[in-house]
Amino acid sequence: MKIAFVLFNGMTSMDFTGFYEAITWLGILKAKENVSWTFCADREEVTDDRGLTMRVNEVSPNLGKFDLVFVPGGMVTRELRNDKAFIDWIRTAENVPYKVSVCTGALLLGAAGFLKGKRATTNSSAYDLLAPYCEEVIEARVVRDEGVITGGGVTASIDLGLYLIEWLTNKETAHLVQQKLEYPYYQAGKMSDVYKVREA
Repeated sequence: MKIAFVLFNGMTSMDFTGFYEAITWLGILKAKENVSWTFCADREEVTDDRGLTMRVNEVSPNLGKFDLVFVPGGMVTRELRNDKAFIDWIRTAENVPYKVSVCTGALLLGAAGFLKGKRATTNSSAYDLLAPYCEEVIEARVVRDEGVITGGGVTASIDLGLYLIEWLTNKETAHLVQQKLEYPYYQAGKMSDVYKVREA
């Protein structure tokens, strides 16, 4: 499984790091075969909304070569969703099996057209901004509509990562990672009850 982490100037790092810390355990535990991850952006370095600068692995790669593309959020997404060059780049993920966002990263998936006819969630402060892009905005920590998975605000990124691990592997693996993160809030084994899921 090839994972792309999309990074950009002004993003909220917790959106990224919560999911990153959880989902990469798929590779560490060898729960999936050939797990790799790549940090991608439209420039060589990005700086988050608090001044942390990070260097990426690939600049504007074709995202279609990945199996999972993850997009974090941040206040800047409200403007970035109108950046044609950036959104055109995100659109290269059209055929990626798993398109994932947390917080207002959903606005970028929406601007790329990936939420059309889908249910989705985002940070509660941006429900009204998300509504035009999707079929229905759901108030939940995690919403999955087929291969599009969106998470709520900021710390939902951890739940999102654990949810993906459980969905892609099993409850036992998700519980093991949950223990390693010392994160007591995820409810393994209750995906359909706690998290809003719509199958294909």
